[in-house]
Amino acid sequence: MSVALTLSEPRQRVKPPRHLADLSLGECQDVLAELGQPAFRAKQIRRQYYANHLTDASAMTDLPASAREDIGKALLPRLLNPVRVDSCDGGETVKAAWRLHDNALVESVIMSYPDRVTACVSSQAGCGMACPFCATGQAGLTRNLTTAEIVDQVVHAARLSEERGLGRLSHIVFMGMGEPLANWARLKKALRIITSPNPEGIGLSARHVTVSTVGLVPAIGKLAEEGMPVTLAVSLHAPDDELRDELVPINTRWKVGEVLGAAWDYAAKTKRRVSIEYAMIRDVNDQPWRADLLARKLAGKLAHVNLIPLNPTPGSKWDASPAPVQDEFVARLRAGGVPVTVRDTRGQEIDGACGQLAAAIRQDQRQDAAK
Repeated sequence: MSVALTLSEPRQRVKPPRHLADLSLGECQDVLAELGQPAFRAKQIRRQYYANHLTDASAMTDLPASAREDIGKALLPRLLNPVRVDSCDGGETVKAAWRLHDNALVESVIMSYPDRVTACVSSQAGCGMACPFCATGQAGLTRNLTTAEIVDQVVHAARLSEERGLGRLSHIVFMGMGEPLANWARLKKALRIITSPNPEGIGLSARHVTVSTVGLVPAIGKLAEEGMPVTLAVSLHAPDDELRDELVPINTRWKVGEVLGAAWDYAAKTKRRVSIEYAMIRDVNDQPWRADLLARKLAGKLAHVNLIPLNPTPGSKWDASPAPVQDEFVARLRAGGVPVTVRDTRGQEIDGACGQLAAAIRQDQRQDAAK
C-alpha cells in the first residue's frame, strides 16, 4: 500500500488574523498601547476570554464602550464561524463544524457525562496520516491550525457547554481532526494556555488533557520533555507491523516496537498511564490471536487499552466488529493482565466520527454548486 504522508509544515496561503491567544501578555499590552489603552486592560481582556469564555469584545462590559470595537478588531477577531451545530444523545453530545478565515473546515465535539464534560478538539484542518478507515485521513491535510484556532475551540466549547446546561468543561481530548504531534509547536503553546491559570490561560488540569497520536516517535519524546502530566493516547489499531503498515501508514516509518518504546519512555518520565487506542474493525484487526499478541506486548506496562467500536463512514468498506467478537477481544486482554475499557459510542446520528461532518458539508456544497 503506497500512501503519501504529510509531516512537513503545509503552506499557510492566507495569513491568519492576529488574536490574543497567539500573543503573550506583554505582546497584548504592546497592541493595547498602540490603541492608547493602559496595560492593565490586557489582563481584563484575557480574563474575560479565558475565564468567562467571551469571544466578542462588545460583550466585555469592564472595557470602555468607546474602545471595545477597536480592541476587538486588534485582539479578538472571529476565528471560528459556525457552519453547523448538531446535537444528539438527549442533548448530551454536541458536534460543531467551524469555517476558518481561509474557508478551511474543522470540527469539535462536546460530550457530557455524569462526572465530567469533555471537549474533543482539532489540531489540523484535515490530516496527512492517511489512515484508510478515517474520514479525516481520507480527506487529506489542508493546513495546521494556529495556536489561537486550537484554543478558540476550547473556549467555544466551554461557552456552548454552559449555554446548553451541560455543566462546566473539565476535560480536553486532542482526538479531533489532524495529528496533534504533527503540529507540535502550536500544540505545545496551546497546551500551556489550556493548563495555565487565568489570566495566562484557561486553567484546566493537565491531568484532564489527553493528546492522541498515531505514533510520531520523536514528537512523543518532545512531549515527555515538556514536563506536563497530560495523558498520552497512542492510536495503535494493530499489534503487528504487517497490518499496522496498512491501517496506520506512518508505521512504515516507526514500527510498533518503536512506538510502544516511546510510549513506555513517556510513562516512565511522567508517571502517567498510557492509553492504547484500538478501533475494532470487523474481520480486519479483531482476531483472537491479535488480542493475545496485544496482551503480550502490553503486559506489565503502565498502560490500558481503550477499545473503540468503529463508527463507519458512509460508503466505506470498513465496519464495526460484532459484539461477541468485541467481547472475546476484551476477555483475552483481561486474561493477559491488561486493563481494558470500551469507549462509549456517541454521535452516530450526527456524523460523529472524526471528519464525517466536514465531509458531509463539503458534499452538500458540491451538490449545491452543481444545481
